[in-house]
Amino acid sequence: MSKITLAIVKPDAVKAGNTGAIIDHIIKAGFKVKAMKMVRMTKESAMGFYEVHKERPFYGELVDFMCSGPCVPMMLEKENAVAEYRKLIGATDPAQADEGTIRKLFATSKAENAVHGSDSDENAKLEVAHFFSRGEILSNG
Repeated sequence: MSKITLAIVKPDAVKAGNTGAIIDHIIKAGFKVKAMKMVRMTKESAMGFYEVHKERPFYGELVDFMCSGPCVPMMLEKENAVAEYRKLIGATDPAQADEGTIRKLFATSKAENAVHGSDSDENAKLEVAHFFSRGEILSNG
């Protein structure tokens, strides 16, 4: 079990002004933010990041959506980070998400679901490296 995961406040949540509330929710759940920045993903960056989904019918729409506005990737730290964060964000479809989860509170649809969370320890490491260089990650604090 890794102590890190990647979270992204997606363009829909940034546009809606929910970035601060989502970060507050994450911190109150006991996560430490070890790296964070606001970026606007290029098409190439989004295609590479979501390459695992390239054969899926929603891939093109997902890439376009992630390039549609700024997003806020964060490296988070906590024991069992991947599983704990996925529990905090809730189901992909906000209609099926548990009460109090980030997606239940801030997502508007299955496609515009407010946040991304790594789905495995291995992917968390790859995803963090996609957005952050070693020098951008806090070593303590």
